[in-house]
Amino acid sequence: MSNNPITRGVHHVGLTVPDLHATQSFFTDILAFEAVGEILDYPAVFLSDGTTMITLWQAKDPAKAVAFDRHNNIGLHHLAFTVEHGEALGDIHKKLQGRPDVEIEFAPEPLGGGSTHHLMCFIPGGVRIEFIAPAG
Repeated sequence: MSNNPITRGVHHVGLTVPDLHATQSFFTDILAFEAVGEILDYPAVFLSDGTTMITLWQAKDPAKAVAFDRHNNIGLHHLAFTVEHGEALGDIHKKLQGRPDVEIEFAPEPLGGGSTHHLMCFIPGGVRIEFIAPAG
């Protein structure tokens, strides 16, 4: 029996959102993801940064959808993306500050007291996203 992992990374992350277009705009306008497909009658869009694919699914009835509570629900606590360096992290922070549909949980700060920095926010639809700039 081999001790090597069977999997080879994340193929995609699927997120249900209350406003498909607002969340898609976040990924395309702020993070420069590219739309790589869609299912109009679901509806869903598929976005990619060339490494990671994000599938956004429109909630069937957004008014009745229940927001995720990271302290009480089982499931995705947050999604974390690596950015190239601290300057890129600062650029993302500036872009997020200008969006009324994004809640910044905290601005770039050291991660665990080290030289790696991160920021955390809630994107349109309430999904919690972290951006991490490795020490370099």
